[in-house]
Amino acid sequence: MKTLRLTVPPSGLDSGPALEAVQRAAAILRAGGTVAFPTETVYGLGANALDDQAVAKIFAAKQRPSWDPLIVHVSDTEMLQRVAAEVPPAAQRLAERFWPGPLTLLLRKKDLVPDAVTAGRPKVGVRMPQHPVARALVRAAAVPIAAPSANRFGRTSPTCAAHVLEDLDGRIDAILDAGETWHGLESTVLDACETPCVLYRPGIISLDQIRAAGVEAIAFQEPAKLHEVPPESLPSPGVGLRHYAPRATLVLIEGQGETQALALEQALRQATAEGRKAGLMLPDDFAPHMATLEAVVFAWGCWQRPEELARRLFAGLRFLDHAGAEVILCPVPAAEGIGIAIRDRLRKAASGK
Repeated sequence: MKTLRLTVPPSGLDSGPALEAVQRAAAILRAGGTVAFPTETVYGLGANALDDQAVAKIFAAKQRPSWDPLIVHVSDTEMLQRVAAEVPPAAQRLAERFWPGPLTLLLRKKDLVPDAVTAGRPKVGVRMPQHPVARALVRAAAVPIAAPSANRFGRTSPTCAAHVLEDLDGRIDAILDAGETWHGLESTVLDACETPCVLYRPGIISLDQIRAAGVEAIAFQEPAKLHEVPPESLPSPGVGLRHYAPRATLVLIEGQGETQALALEQALRQATAEGRKAGLMLPDDFAPHMATLEAVVFAWGCWQRPEELARRLFAGLRFLDHAGAEVILCPVPAAEGIGIAIRDRLRKAASGK
């Protein structure tokens, strides 16, 4: 299979070439093919969510196990009603507040949605993307689009077209290239059918923001068995097992302020002494401590701007992998705001290796 690369010019969707690219991608989806496309979070690998044979192509291309459910993308409330059997009051409130945007809601599915999409479970994750290219694609396809991140299973999520092609070139029908994504972390996932609602995956939209919208919610506590053996099915996209992982060993550096910077420096000295090629996810604030030490460095951004760290996280891990790092040393931000989501991705990326 040759992967077709369709480019949306920086000028946006108003141009003829951009509209043509979206329409070609939509035609591929309607015909049962697979298309990678940008959302505001990461690039997704899409197929017609109502076509079980098309959905199977997602799992094959990603080498994704059947027990890991997918997220379905819709363009409007009418399309939402095609996949969701009901929209509880909490879900309605959150959709009005955060859609279109990086929030996935678990809702009871209609029979029209194949069991493969939900790993056999009765709830389907649904979101309405904010990215104009994603919205235009779903609208043009005129079908809900199932789309996990467009990478090989377990690997670092893609935030630009080059990342997608690195993992999936020749394995998917097309990619709709519209540059880098905005946020760089996958969507927040919340079960809106439970009382209180359960937050399965932290993301750009925080638990505090959900509660501030007047919805009672708690964070999911992963049972240890999720990490021991492959489950029959996961309760939600983005939980359990090893995710978001670089090829190199990822070492997380906890702490605060000067103590954390010194711990990063010490970890680098140890890796160097062991003869291991080290890569650094290096915030600007930590750079003076590392000036005299040898390592492959990714300039992560300002430690005081966690949104920037989130946007550049996966790109940095991929950069260091490409540079041949055997071990990647990464300071971990505080567990507040978007820092909670960054910590979640780093913890999963570092687990089991």
